[in-house]
Amino acid sequence: MFKEYLLENWALILVLLAFVISLRTTVFLDKKTIRRFYILIAATFVLSILVFIEFAIVDDVKYKTLRIILMAIRYSTTPLILAQVMHTLVKKLHWVAFLPAIVLTIIDIVSIFTGIVFSINENNEFKRGVLGYLPFIVAGIYCALLIYLLLKRSNKRLIEIVPIIFLSLTLASGVIFPFIFGSSFSNIFCTTIGIALFAYYEFSIHMLTQKDSLTGLLNRQAYYADVDSERQSITAIVSLDMNGLKVINDNLGHSAGDEALVTLSLCFMKALKRRQSGYRIGGDEFVIICRKNTEEEVIELIDRLKKNISETKYSCSVGYSYSANGEKSIEEMSKESDAMMYAEKEQYYKDTNKDRRRN
Repeated sequence: MFKEYLLENWALILVLLAFVISLRTTVFLDKKTIRRFYILIAATFVLSILVFIEFAIVDDVKYKTLRIILMAIRYSTTPLILAQVMHTLVKKLHWVAFLPAIVLTIIDIVSIFTGIVFSINENNEFKRGVLGYLPFIVAGIYCALLIYLLLKRSNKRLIEIVPIIFLSLTLASGVIFPFIFGSSFSNIFCTTIGIALFAYYEFSIHMLTQKDSLTGLLNRQAYYADVDSERQSITAIVSLDMNGLKVINDNLGHSAGDEALVTLSLCFMKALKRRQSGYRIGGDEFVIICRKNTEEEVIELIDRLKKNISETKYSCSVGYSYSANGEKSIEEMSKESDAMMYAEKEQYYKDTNKDRRRN
């Protein structure tokens, strides 16, 4: 049986091994994200073993009970893995994201005794229960939510959107293909997940040449490259600067400061719309480039930014410069935007009676 497992899953084993080696040698990801990837790798590997055993005993009536238990595990593990994928790839995701998968697991366990999701009759034939399609519905919801969140928190650039589309197609195949090819697709489900995750991970590492590893925003080099190559299409620059980062670093430590920067960056990314990109160009300094936006769209962006920030415990000063017909250079727009932002920062420290030199 061991030989048969290796033959059926050798591609998966190689992909997961390459994944582990890459994680062991990377210096770009934080330890928490790496641990979550390890959990995904282990879960995918264990699931591949259980799926192999399930299909190896499918025709043997004496293993009917074991087969039902393995089916319950397979139906439960798939949404749990998708929830863990979402938990790994989407920053600051609440544990509640696992709740639907946990509820489904309980239902699948109950189904072992009641058949409400699946059962095996006296002729050793598989039968769906009244909730037979629930595992696929839950898995589909996770896939859709994951793609929505990745797109929502991206910088809205084609180079980021294409890999997200690839990931969505791969994950969606795990939900749709069982209805097209039958249960035999389960034999390659784990390989599909493994390849999808490894490909997306490799893309993420490649993107770190353009992205800030802490916040997920584009970095300083990407900012200079974009303003140089897209001067004609840039109609507005928005400058943002966090208030009080030094106090947080001094009093609570740099990990708390990093948490603040990540939180604010998520606020920025959630506010971005089409033809708007966010950059971290310094410690607590950020810029948003708006391409072919009207001034009304820029003001609406700033309103969304301030609304998102107001829902956190942090504060940020904002300024902008608009040039409808290219009459202002990028340098002029940047200076004007910074001047407005610093004026707002001065007013913030005046209103809060804080010493700016210590903030």
